[in-house]
Amino acid sequence: MKQRRRSFSSHRFTKSRPLRVICTTGFCMSFSEGYTAETPSSAAASEERITVHHAERPAIQNFPRAGFIEQARRLTASQNIAPVGQQPKWGNFNRGNGEGSGFGPVGRYGIAPWAEDWSYLRDKRTRKDFFDPLKFIALNRDGTIWLSLSGRSRARNWYNQFPMLGTNTHSHSGRFTTRNMLGADLHIGKHVRVFGQLINGTAAGWSGYGYNSTFRKRLDVGQLFAEYQQTIGNARTGIIFGRQQFLDAPSYIMYDRETQNVQLTWNGPRAYAVLPHVRFDAYDFVGTNITPHAMFHDNQDWTTRLYGFDTTFDVPAFNIGNQHIRSYLDLFWIGFHLGGKSGTLTHISSSNIPSTITGATTRNNLGFRWYGTAHNLEYALGALWQGGRFTQYASTYSRNVSAYAINTTLGYRYPTGLLHPFAGLQTDLYSGGNETRSKGKVNTYIAPFSPQNPYLDYTGYVGAGNLVSVAPVLIGSPGGSVSLKIKAPLLWRQKHGGSLYSVNSAYNLPKFHGHFVGIAPNGLFTWAISPHLNWVQDFAWFEASRGIRRAGGKSGAFYQSTFSFAF
Repeated sequence: MKQRRRSFSSHRFTKSRPLRVICTTGFCMSFSEGYTAETPSSAAASEERITVHHAERPAIQNFPRAGFIEQARRLTASQNIAPVGQQPKWGNFNRGNGEGSGFGPVGRYGIAPWAEDWSYLRDKRTRKDFFDPLKFIALNRDGTIWLSLSGRSRARNWYNQFPMLGTNTHSHSGRFTTRNMLGADLHIGKHVRVFGQLINGTAAGWSGYGYNSTFRKRLDVGQLFAEYQQTIGNARTGIIFGRQQFLDAPSYIMYDRETQNVQLTWNGPRAYAVLPHVRFDAYDFVGTNITPHAMFHDNQDWTTRLYGFDTTFDVPAFNIGNQHIRSYLDLFWIGFHLGGKSGTLTHISSSNIPSTITGATTRNNLGFRWYGTAHNLEYALGALWQGGRFTQYASTYSRNVSAYAINTTLGYRYPTGLLHPFAGLQTDLYSGGNETRSKGKVNTYIAPFSPQNPYLDYTGYVGAGNLVSVAPVLIGSPGGSVSLKIKAPLLWRQKHGGSLYSVNSAYNLPKFHGHFVGIAPNGLFTWAISPHLNWVQDFAWFEASRGIRRAGGKSGAFYQSTFSFAF
């Protein structure tokens, strides 16, 4: 990848040891060796010194995952700006994969296609790719009204030896799914745009299970919204109204339902403002009901709501030793209301058998996430308190909620090594409760809106509730297009008297009395074959603890292959 160069016509260079990177806003430099730039002696009073590290930066990943730790290697802000990357110009919030802006990760392509900025293709001389003519289609003479088309197709197959620790009867299950999404982004001048996206999905296989509306979908509207943008002073503001993806939350709290074919979308208003060092986001949504089988029949799910407010600060840079750290601080309030099956409460009988109480639950998540990177160091620290209330249907029975979660990642990267290795430790704590009680506070944490699937483990056997996870992480990137991630979570129940949870519900393992659940070593191999093609393979083995096996659970293997195309 070509590196941007800065001219120093009035400077002379003296060779020095590579110590650290000094970045001005949105600008970092990298050379094959370290140099110190000095002004001539006649300008000694205004001498400028710039020390730059010799490590070159890699090409942008085409399909970035959520969470900076998932990037094969760090990216500088300048590498995220067109014509290298397609992140909109959010200033200080463009660092890394651009998640700090609140619109999801963006490399060359983003999780949300409408979060990409292809306006630079107005200049036809910048068009290098076969699909570039489809990314900017001028509809008037001066190109102020233009259309950008996008497409996402995915073929995925996976094998599950003993699903859900063997509690699911569909052993040796193999499934194959396909998904296609086609979008159009119409820009009308500088202030108005309309985005629409169609989606369909298919599913088949042997010994299959769970083929619900999240996997099989006849052609329908995945997203359809209008946006008004306006610059007010030094703030970029906007209002979005309609059906839309929402990714302005830590991916371990909620994401876009990536395992299934039909992504998670919401209906309602969202308003944002992005200033140089702080941004604000407010929203009030109802869910999308995807259960209708007929074409173009999806509507609003009024039993599911999502609402809240998020503030992100661009924290002033600071040094720890020779590490120059840039970071963000998120402060958020995420509220949700669940009804129907999603709002049930687990209760454990005197014979240790879990059952469900049907009702509605409202939970408010108050928390923070502080995360950042340096040349070698990467870290994230998040914590939240989950309060609210559960009310049983057709009854006066209700209970208050008081739960919590703590999520951390700390790692060291050696960017100049042969494999550009990263070694780190991820820890996660999700509160649990004594579910044999029928009164008092509900203490079990829940994450109902599809957190990023591989965040805990790729099998999906264990979910975010009544859980302690400690996971060593290793990542290697031998080339600009290939990366390998190895992770080995060790898992425990947080409360002995609470259920063990899968990603969907509580397990029925009445004879399980221990704390230790098992270990789930897994690997993720990613190959960016071209700017448009991506192949990801997941390998995992869940080694159940002795206590789980005595209770009827099983160890098992999991494999998944995903071939993706995007333009």
